[in-house]
Amino acid sequence: MSCPICAGKPEERVRPFCSKRCADIDLGRWMSGAYAVPSQAPEDAERAVEEAEAATVAPGPTRH
Repeated sequence: MSCPICAGKPEERVRPFCSKRCADIDLGRWMSGAYAVPSQAPEDAERAVEEAEAATVAPGPTRH
C-alpha cells in the first residue's frame, strides 16, 4: 500500500501516509468537503437536512 496522496512509501508513525504533510493534506480535503461518503438514496440528504433543522432550537426572546 502506498501513500494515498503522493504514492510514496508509508511511514509507521503517520500510516497510511508517508509524512505528516500528506496526512494534513488529506485532513484538509475532508474538512473542506472535497471528499464525501456516497449515499445510496437521494432522500437520505433531504432527511438529514430535515432532522438537522428540527433539532435546531430557535432562540427565544432575550431575558435580562
